Amino acid sequence: MKPKHIVILGYDGVMGLDLVGPMEAFGSAQVPSTKGAKEACYQVTIAALQEKTFRSEFGLKFIAEKSLSGVRDVDTLLIPGGRGLRESNHHRKLAAWLQQWAGSMRRIASVCTGIYGLAPSGLLDGRKVATHWRFAADVAQRYPKLRVDSSSLYVRDGKFWTAAGVTAGIDLSLALIEEDFGVEVALSVARELVVYMKRSGGQEQYSEPLQFQVQSRSRFADLLPWVQAHLEQDLSVEALAARVSLCPRQFSRRFTREFGSSPASFVRRMRLDEARQRLSAPECTVEGVARSVGFSDGDNFRRAFERCFGIAPSAYRGRFTARRGAVNGPAWPTVKRKDFLQ
Repeated sequence: MKPKHIVILGYDGVMGLDLVGPMEAFGSAQVPSTKGAKEACYQVTIAALQEKTFRSEFGLKFIAEKSLSGVRDVDTLLIPGGRGLRESNHHRKLAAWLQQWAGSMRRIASVCTGIYGLAPSGLLDGRKVATHWRFAADVAQRYPKLRVDSSSLYVRDGKFWTAAGVTAGIDLSLALIEEDFGVEVALSVARELVVYMKRSGGQEQYSEPLQFQVQSRSRFADLLPWVQAHLEQDLSVEALAARVSLCPRQFSRRFTREFGSSPASFVRRMRLDEARQRLSAPECTVEGVARSVGFSDGDNFRRAFERCFGIAPSAYRGRFTARRGAVNGPAWPTVKRKDFLQ
């Protein structure tokens, strides 16, 4: 098998994790060879936009293997974000190169503010794109022909993939690996990197647990990660109140006032988000996932899941089952969560 050629752009002022995260993900992807060993799925090249030696935003020094002008036979180009594309003229050189060579590449992707290097080429005009939520309004203002999605982790539109910040670059890389070599290889990479497999592209950047933690300035902030780690246990109001040394009535009243949600709704939301992650695992069952996140009744779990995500858990899991072992299949449809509290 000939490895697919992944080129990751390097430049002064790059965000280090936007470059290194995808590089490690692609570099970890392997498949069994006919001789029983493992073969690399990808050849990864760091290509410099300018000088081969460049530094990240915070001073980490990189040495690129090649200059961008010297790379050929590119399967996928990935453009990391960083101050160097947002606040310099680097994007002009990149845009000119893209206009010349984009037609010869199967995929082009950007991570976070890497979109500032891709958008000036005009290749994204009229397309739906994602970027870091903090820069979404600026991207939309600078490039009004783009349809900016400020919430999704990553978005695919044709051969163009765009992702939100930092860790979403790893989510994007896992999605590309799954598209190329199937879910089993992507799962293997996720396990190797010890990351969640797999957040869907439509999942919100600003997750519910994170929103609660950002809002919280009290003893409840420490409660949230504990709940996430103990979803299968008793998470009744009485149990949670005891955890923070309050009586149930006082706990419920303060929790609702602080977060605008009852404790029961909050716990259900976290359980369903976790269930969606676990349904992507091979050999899982709907009943098993339901029990693992604290639902004792499978029927209640099915109704809650469908009300939340607009799809039955068996149908959601079926998408992963159908894809298992497939190569070069279509990208997953994104699943947007509905506001099931209304």
